[in-house]
Amino acid sequence: MPQVIDHGGGVWSVQVPIPDNPLGHTLVHVLDTGRGPVLVDTGWDDPASWDALTEGLAAVGTAVPELHGVVITHHHPDHHGLSGRVREESGAWLAMHPADTAIVRHTRGSHPSLWFDYLAEKLARAGAPDTHLAPLRTARAAGRTGGLPGLGAALPDREIAPGELLPLAGRSLRAIWTPGHTPGHVCLHLEEAHPGGLPGRGRLFSGDHLLPGISPHIGLYEDPGNPGGDPGNPGGTDGGTDPLGDYTASLERIARLAPAEVLPAHQHAFTGAGIRVQELLAHHEDRLRGLLALLRSAPLTPWQAAERMVWNRPWAAIPHASRTIAVSEAEAHLRRLVKLGRAEVLPGVPTRYAAV
Repeated sequence: MPQVIDHGGGVWSVQVPIPDNPLGHTLVHVLDTGRGPVLVDTGWDDPASWDALTEGLAAVGTAVPELHGVVITHHHPDHHGLSGRVREESGAWLAMHPADTAIVRHTRGSHPSLWFDYLAEKLARAGAPDTHLAPLRTARAAGRTGGLPGLGAALPDREIAPGELLPLAGRSLRAIWTPGHTPGHVCLHLEEAHPGGLPGRGRLFSGDHLLPGISPHIGLYEDPGNPGGDPGNPGGTDGGTDPLGDYTASLERIARLAPAEVLPAHQHAFTGAGIRVQELLAHHEDRLRGLLALLRSAPLTPWQAAERMVWNRPWAAIPHASRTIAVSEAEAHLRRLVKLGRAEVLPGVPTRYAAV
């Protein structure tokens, strides 16, 4: 049976599984409007995920052909993956922030080998050893495409502008730009009284920006002219952008919004958004202090910093793909230290950071 929760006031969530992932599932939200249901995210592109989505919609009392639109919080495949099939079977419009749309457009227009080249170059500059780079080179040589971001997902036909009140009949849903996890991540504020009478300002579809028990990954994207990292122009890990700074500023924006309830894309709905924001801000401040202490001992590459940071398991037990994510997370924090004037980037390759 599909896992569906009725949140009241014409809002439901459907658990759409993510294959072979510890997160388990994406919560795809269904919002009833005067012109038909609108989805917030779609889930992973997989037959079992599609079945869960369609069965969940049936449990809500609707179906894919009846969908009016889809709003994507960000471009990651567990949120955007099924958008192509949804649009094909419904004709629904698809909306996303332009910074993430640019990533989808570039991925769809590039040969998959460019992604592997880009990722290998980025990791090499971060100090990754050859043993970590070898599987990427093998995948490139074999022409593999599985798991690459954006492949198979639909190109959005509408852009989400920050602060925009989305044109949904009978609903008041406002887009809040919250970069950090991706450059174009958006939260969606349902500016209506909470159906259960909870105090606060409506409800927030938070995507991956604000989760009740997980610290979302901080994505290491490049300069605004090259959002998310252009595989044809990887740029450098020179501390130029500040994804962690973007994320913490976005968290503070959500705290000021003070929603009565948060409906995230993973785990479960929760209250106390302001408290959760403070917990996440404290978590990242602890990370920054710890990294600065390491840099005071010796300059480090992002890979070396990641090896020394505390994760939810020992470094030796972290699998290949998760190590890549961890190195990105480490460098996002190192870049933040540079922006704060507490660290500097030393010349040369691989990139090394030193305390100031």
